[in-house]
Amino acid sequence: MDEAALREKVGQLLSEVQRVPPEAGQRKQVRRRQSPVASAMKREMATLEDGIDHVRLAVKYLVFDLEATKRENRLLRDLLGQS
Repeated sequence: MDEAALREKVGQLLSEVQRVPPEAGQRKQVRRRQSPVASAMKREMATLEDGIDHVRLAVKYLVFDLEATKRENRLLRDLLGQS
């Protein structure tokens, strides 16, 4: 597709979007009362996700630390070999 055809398609899309009334894109939200079980489950899920994020961060730190230790060990071995 060349640039002129792309510009024409974008122009067509923009004109179609402008024809849509603003209210059409908005959904009416109905607020439902959650059961105690559902709200407790949401809290538990949030707690679980936080725990998983913490473990993920800890593993990333440990991998970083392991790589740094390997680099330091290589450097020290090189220094010992030069002596």
